Amino acid sequence: MSKGDKKYYEAVARFKREFLEEALAAHNGNRTHTARTLGLQRTYLLRLLREFGLNQPANGKPRTSLPSVSNR
Repeated sequence: MSKGDKKYYEAVARFKREFLEEALAAHNGNRTHTARTLGLQRTYLLRLLREFGLNQPANGKPRTSLPSVSNR
């Protein structure tokens, strides 16, 4: 891959990430509404969000693991 190719792919990736961030913000993080507005399957949108590191839950809170249950 040449330097020009690398610049192109980096620019496309940057555009996609910013586009997804703006679309999510416009829908207050609601991924279902965002996917519908963009004309994407929700599952494909989720894949894109994971790819670009934007896979935070719709409520904006980081995911936490469930508390462990001890067997007493």
